[in-house]
Amino acid sequence: MVKSTIIARVFDGMPLAASMDDEQSDSNLQEYKNQTKMLFKRITPQSQSMCSIESDMYTFHYIIEHGVCYLCICDSSFPRKVAFSYLDELAKEFYMSYGSEIENQSLRPYAFVKFDTFMQKTKRVYEDSRTINSLGKLNENLLDVTKIMTKNMEDLLWRGDSLDRMSTLSDQLRDQSKKYRKDAKNLNIMAMYRKYGIPAAIVLVFFIIIYIRFRFF
Repeated sequence: MVKSTIIARVFDGMPLAASMDDEQSDSNLQEYKNQTKMLFKRITPQSQSMCSIESDMYTFHYIIEHGVCYLCICDSSFPRKVAFSYLDELAKEFYMSYGSEIENQSLRPYAFVKFDTFMQKTKRVYEDSRTINSLGKLNENLLDVTKIMTKNMEDLLWRGDSLDRMSTLSDQLRDQSKKYRKDAKNLNIMAMYRKYGIPAAIVLVFFIIIYIRFRFF
């Protein structure tokens, strides 16, 4: 299930809204919320836009939309597709309701605390077994969670791994892949020229000679 949800502004990490959780049901939840605060300090506009971060018995899932990070703490067994669908719905509603106010420098922490009402209602829907089963049957192309990067919280917070570095490496791999495909295409064209270029030129010259001979002589 979804244990906690926090919405924060990316460029300064300021929390904008959060779910009102019953921490008495899980005495360790505050510790994971503290990890969330440290995580927000590491997220920048260049960070991976969608990511899952494993931390012991829980998994942190987040998405970044329009300069805002939407993060939820879930049981490790909670389906990733459902978690990201939940966050996506929050992002759409939050931006539609408060999009024009997000960059306001005078905002106070948790300025949109009233958004908790929508979060709680949406959370109940996405924790319903019927919703989980329905989302599980969706075409993978609609939300291919296998392509979403997964990191370990210990590596990220205590060993200095960087979310920006993750994004940079991902971009570098994508650029290298494009370059490889382009080079492979050029090599194939050159190989064809070498294999068929001379015979084709000879045939062309032959037909030109035949044409000239019968056209003018």
